[in-house]
Amino acid sequence: MAVRLAFAALAIVVAAPCLAQAPLTPPPLPGLPPGVTPEAIQRMLDAAGGPPPARAEAAPAVPPRAVEPAPPPAPEPESPAEAFYAPRLPSGTSPLRQFGYDTFAGLPVGGPGAVAALPPGYLLGPDDEIVVTLRGRVARNITARIDRDGRLTLPDLAPIPAAGRSLGQLRAELDARLARELPGTEAFVAVGAVRQVQVFVGGEVVRPGFQALTSLASVLDALAAAGGVKRTGSLRAIRIDGPGGTRRVDLYGVLSGRGEAPDLSLTAGDRIVVPPLGGTVAIAGEVGRPAIYELPPEVPVLPLREALALAGDTLRPQGVRFLLQQFDAAGRSSFAEIAPDRALRRGDLVMVLPSLQALVGQVRLSGHVLLPQLRSRGAAPTLRRLVGDPRQIRPDPYLRFAALIRVDPATRLKRVQPFDLGRLLAGQGDVPLADEDEVVLLGRAEIAWLSGPAVQRVLRGEAPPEDCPALAQLAVLAAGSPERFANVTGLGVIEAGPARCPEVFVEHPDLAAAALETAVLLTGEVRRPGIYPLAAEATLADLLAVAGGPTDTADLRNVELTRVVRIEGASAAPVERFLLDIESRNFAAVRVAPRDAVRFARVFIDRDTGPVRLAGEFVRPGVYDIRRGERLSDLIQRAGGLTREAYPFGAVFTRESVRVRQQEGFERAARELETSLLQVAAGRAVSAPAGRPSVDLGDAIRAGRELAASLREARAAGRMVVEANPAVLAARPELDLLLEPGDLLVVPKRPNDVSVVGAVLNPGALQFRSGQRAGDYVRAAGGAQRFADTSRAFVVLPNGQTQPAGLSSWNFSPEPIPPGSMVVVPQDPSPFETWGFIRDLTQLLSQISISAAALAVIARETR
Repeated sequence: MAVRLAFAALAIVVAAPCLAQAPLTPPPLPGLPPGVTPEAIQRMLDAAGGPPPARAEAAPAVPPRAVEPAPPPAPEPESPAEAFYAPRLPSGTSPLRQFGYDTFAGLPVGGPGAVAALPPGYLLGPDDEIVVTLRGRVARNITARIDRDGRLTLPDLAPIPAAGRSLGQLRAELDARLARELPGTEAFVAVGAVRQVQVFVGGEVVRPGFQALTSLASVLDALAAAGGVKRTGSLRAIRIDGPGGTRRVDLYGVLSGRGEAPDLSLTAGDRIVVPPLGGTVAIAGEVGRPAIYELPPEVPVLPLREALALAGDTLRPQGVRFLLQQFDAAGRSSFAEIAPDRALRRGDLVMVLPSLQALVGQVRLSGHVLLPQLRSRGAAPTLRRLVGDPRQIRPDPYLRFAALIRVDPATRLKRVQPFDLGRLLAGQGDVPLADEDEVVLLGRAEIAWLSGPAVQRVLRGEAPPEDCPALAQLAVLAAGSPERFANVTGLGVIEAGPARCPEVFVEHPDLAAAALETAVLLTGEVRRPGIYPLAAEATLADLLAVAGGPTDTADLRNVELTRVVRIEGASAAPVERFLLDIESRNFAAVRVAPRDAVRFARVFIDRDTGPVRLAGEFVRPGVYDIRRGERLSDLIQRAGGLTREAYPFGAVFTRESVRVRQQEGFERAARELETSLLQVAAGRAVSAPAGRPSVDLGDAIRAGRELAASLREARAAGRMVVEANPAVLAARPELDLLLEPGDLLVVPKRPNDVSVVGAVLNPGALQFRSGQRAGDYVRAAGGAQRFADTSRAFVVLPNGQTQPAGLSSWNFSPEPIPPGSMVVVPQDPSPFETWGFIRDLTQLLSQISISAAALAVIARETR
């Protein structure tokens, strides 16, 4: 069955206006396969069907049928030729592929797709389908095939000889017959489907054998139908045997676009034979198309100039060299630099390399700019010309230090040359530029990083982070010469600040050390203390403009300037310190130099740094600021004194520093308890005291763990025992406490209860009765439990003091307890004491009880 290929239908616009129709838009050409240029396709069309048509004359009578592309073949392994050249390439060079073989991977199977029109010179043959449209006296659409005798038979007309004639001749013949036999009738002729031909493809192809193609197919179509040429086959010596004789086809003329286009047409009965690959040469390096190229079959050598033309010529128009690698008579590899007129032999490899990889006439601007620039030195011969318009600088630049990084032409070493950007923008200090100069501008963010924790830790000998080359280099320099950066180590490690290494210091690691060497240390009462590099001497006003100026608390009459005085020819550099009076704020009159240190002292302020809070039974409770040296009685007087319901004996006074120490004590006791538990769990010998029953070790360890957890969860109040009665403080000034910022004083109302907690039958709060002792309240709470340790019971007084409760006969206490007290009856701690878990359980319990009682009073009075 014939393979039908549709073509776009185009009518000859010669009919009357009433019969004129809108022209049809021809379908587009199919996608070009890889490696085939449009010129190559045109060459194939010319070779297959003669010259291109002058105008579109025919249109397909049926819609085109899609031609599906062949499935992509599996990737071929490395061919012998590619494996031959691969180990000879320099390290890092991409492997070379053979030129032209990938072309067949993109060609569709079955011949070319639909094209816009057939050329008038297309030769008709048996099985071609002709579509004839008649208009005029006779209106009819006729579809007929050319029979095996080569004739086209149409109704009402004698058979027309068509085989062997061109499409244009058939149109002329049909027009002549209609004029004689059917006057007043016009004919529009189109080819509906073309005939099929059989060709044989053999040799070094993927699928050798007979291939069914259309009469429009070319040699490339036949090779694509056979799966393409294998990399072991030749592209330059393909032999075609057929009725018209034998000819050779060199596909390089089509694939490379150079030389004469070969005759790619096919006829029925042609045989295509692909011989083995011939000699090859390889072109690598800086060329447009590095690849392995086959030598012409007739000539065993190829001039380098022609090989470069096949490879797309050199990428550089000038300044290249050609390194030839070939084998001598003994089979050894030899190298030589050759000229373009040198002839290449089989197996030669040519590397196209630059003669000199150097930059000439280039300067660069980077860093704190809106857009980094690469400029010609002719267009920007100086610093001022390169920086140009200040609007290209990003906001907040650092004007006192920028860097000109210059490469020494003799040693190729980089050198950082600082300059003052502010003076440059003002038209001063311009410097001529040299080739490869780079100007780097810094911003305030980069300067703030120099004062950050990462730099300061490295200067103090800590290991630098791995992701910052500038800090790694700075660590080496600081370790080799500690005095080199002594001018900037007085800042101290400030935990706040940027820690990530700025990009400019990643690209230029030397820049951080150069900036720190010339820096001025600005400390004390300034809004942004830190390290500020200087390229040259500047005024103190210039530095304060970056640092935000002095604070309102700065003592401008005592500004300290420290300077290292270098005396030429002397082996010592003394340090001089000046005390400046700048109360007039004429900061521009003070000159500072690199490596100076300026410290702004703070004026003495009588007010302390932090408030004190009064709560409870004060006439005017609240938050009060205090002066240095202010005492508790002074603050009570400022608050209007105490109310008549106040209970100064139960005052709760807390201090942050005391709270921290108490919390550390709880944590320390918990750790000691857990350490003892580990010793017991490890098998420490335990013996019960004589006369007492043995205690289960597991229960004791569980109880100890619970006690350690309670200690960690306990919240310290930081309570201090103070005297808060104004009358007592007036009579005994030595009891008047000196206040600190953050103190809290709570004076509750006079309570009317006493609390009993611990190992009693009914713990809780009992009504205060005058003259009663601790034992009376314990009995009122139901008495002690079975496992209570009454000998260690204690009383927490309202002022925070503790005293024994005196419940036993041997430590009986006849003193009554005041209202607001707390009686604590602990459990028997003898198992823990036996194993050394706790040395003084009573002290720990009393501290926890005091904190709990104080926190309860604070919570009640501050709600």
